[in-house]
Amino acid sequence: MVPIIHMNIRYFEMSNGTKWLGGGIDLTPHYVVPEDAAFFHKALKTVCDKHDASYYEKFKNWADDYFFIPHRKETRGVGGIFFDRLTSTNEEEFKKLVSFWKEVGQTFAPTYLSIVNKNKNLPYTEKEQNWQYLRRGRYVEFNLVYDKGTKFGLETNGRVESILMSLPKYASWQYNIVPESGSKEADTLTYLRKGVDFVQM
Repeated sequence: MVPIIHMNIRYFEMSNGTKWLGGGIDLTPHYVVPEDAAFFHKALKTVCDKHDASYYEKFKNWADDYFFIPHRKETRGVGGIFFDRLTSTNEEEFKKLVSFWKEVGQTFAPTYLSIVNKNKNLPYTEKEQNWQYLRRGRYVEFNLVYDKGTKFGLETNGRVESILMSLPKYASWQYNIVPESGSKEADTLTYLRKGVDFVQM
């Protein structure tokens, strides 16, 4: 009952002095719990708003677009924020970007641990575990087919074991799964789309 989470922040600097920042956090629950999704997005919006009022909407939309599985027509989870190539030739402006970048990283642990502690002892059945495996299968599909980091690592002869460490130990696929109307599984699928305003839930 604990969701998968992904977070990274990255800094690149080239020999010619070009430098930029990237990163983000996104949450992939097996069952979408609206109050958890709202808590998560509010934490990210708080960080974004502290640095630039335009960041949250811009970076949330970027995450919605990036963490999308076209062949399933669904998002990988409830999204979060995603940004890449943030830079400035003005040193003071770049320092401000670094401050935002660091705070995104610092938001990860307390936000996720709060969700983990809320859900880690919830009971579950075999049905729910099977659904978890199906949702993990979607996670695998995204990572292997669309994720730029995975593709870059594999195409540049990176360490395969490290590149594939994000994949779950157990995942499954079943043909044409259609959850029963009104079920928790069907409700979860209604949230796996772009543009959901989780902050207002």
